[in-house]
Amino acid sequence: MMRAAALAVMAALAGLAGPHALAEASAPAGRFDGYSGRQLYERFCASCHGSSGLGDGPVAGSLRVMVPDLTRLGRANGGAFPAERVRKAIDGRSVYPVHGTRYMPVWGQELSVEQGGDQAAEAEVARITDKLVEYLRSIQQ
Repeated sequence: MMRAAALAVMAALAGLAGPHALAEASAPAGRFDGYSGRQLYERFCASCHGSSGLGDGPVAGSLRVMVPDLTRLGRANGGAFPAERVRKAIDGRSVYPVHGTRYMPVWGQELSVEQGGDQAAEAEVARITDKLVEYLRSIQQ
């Protein structure tokens, strides 16, 4: 259930163009291409982070960690939205175990495998991640 919700959030964020958009302009259409960033967020992230990104989703109370408020990422980073750090956190494949346990799903891997694990799948993962990052940028307070 949590995996499906997280995949949905990723799909919602994929609709916004990001730094990978030009490189993937010729990539085949993916399963989540019609989703907006908000729709992807609702599908993949809201179960933990809440519909508004405040960290108060229905699953949050059952987790052993505090779910972060995603509306204050820019404020916590000196006023600048940390887009690349957010992109890496969503993808999850470049987070190193030395930095502690990862409680969030490794969406990059999950989505890539679900989409076939090939180059087209990786292009879709990048589009989804871009949409999610841009959506999160749009909800900053």
